[in-house]
Amino acid sequence: MQTRRQTLKLMAGALAAGSLPALSTPADNFYQDSLVIDGLCFGKDWGEAVFVGLKAANYSGIIESLDRQDLKTAIDALLTWRRRVEEHPDQLILALNANDFVLAKESGRTAVLMNFQDGTMLDADVDNVEALHSLGMRCFQLTYNARNLLGDGCLERTNAGLSDFGVAVVARMNQVGVLVDLSHCGPQTTLDGIAFSEKPVAITHTMCAAIREHPRAKSDQAMRACAEKGGVIGICALGYFVGPDPGGQTTIEHYADHIEHAVSVAGHEHVALSTDFPPQGISPWATKESWYEPRLKVFKPSYEVRWPPWIEALDSADRFRNLLVVLRRRGWRDQDLRKLLGENWLRLFSQTIG
Repeated sequence: MQTRRQTLKLMAGALAAGSLPALSTPADNFYQDSLVIDGLCFGKDWGEAVFVGLKAANYSGIIESLDRQDLKTAIDALLTWRRRVEEHPDQLILALNANDFVLAKESGRTAVLMNFQDGTMLDADVDNVEALHSLGMRCFQLTYNARNLLGDGCLERTNAGLSDFGVAVVARMNQVGVLVDLSHCGPQTTLDGIAFSEKPVAITHTMCAAIREHPRAKSDQAMRACAEKGGVIGICALGYFVGPDPGGQTTIEHYADHIEHAVSVAGHEHVALSTDFPPQGISPWATKESWYEPRLKVFKPSYEVRWPPWIEALDSADRFRNLLVVLRRRGWRDQDLRKLLGENWLRLFSQTIG
């Protein structure tokens, strides 16, 4: 019963706290007591540094990015994750439903939701949605940057939207309980994914096109449509995604600007946080040779990859604590901060994966 009571308490904060007065809570305790979920956070080699980073960042949940070249690769990745959770039961929970994030918060662990950043691992068979779900997959992007059999990605020359196969895949995802992610999808694929899904969708890691023109950014139209469907938009913390034109210095204030613009379009109930990098940050392990140069070969020039990719105030485990300082200074209320930190993701998970 304790778990159920805690679930109801968190859900109440996500769904109805807007009618309650803000609580006066010391900043440190407020963040530590809050449910914190990172909408895209992947481990770098999953060594001790990752586990230390998860604990220091107070992450009760993350959406992880798994290898997705083909079906065999995806199955191997899911099985590897099941073994990892079995080997670290004191630190990790395999997130199969929304309540697993509540259990993680109660027990001081991190719930990890299995996500693929493309639909290529389906191997052109819609039945593989159900097969991968049975192994623990709970989310995937319909496309990555390029076109696949489901639709066009954000770097594709064309903007054709979802194919018939893509529409069938969305229907099966809704049926079995897999969250539709539209982060790297092209503009029309994004709108089609929202329109054809019977359930709310996610844009797990993106930024606002109205502030930063970029192939990965989402328009106000797309964010508004996502919110109207009940979905959630995660704002990504990569510096070259949210920052000014080349030559300008990207700061945490730029990140806050994207969050506030998304809220102005979609509402406090539909905007959340993501990083798109490991919990310990990027600078502790990345070099220009290992991070920047390989991406120049993979992404088109329009992606505008830059070095360094991080925002200093967001590149440590204190990133969201630092963000709270900025947002409080801008007048944010406690109940809206809780939604942003994790309760919006929790609500979305409850409505999609169960």
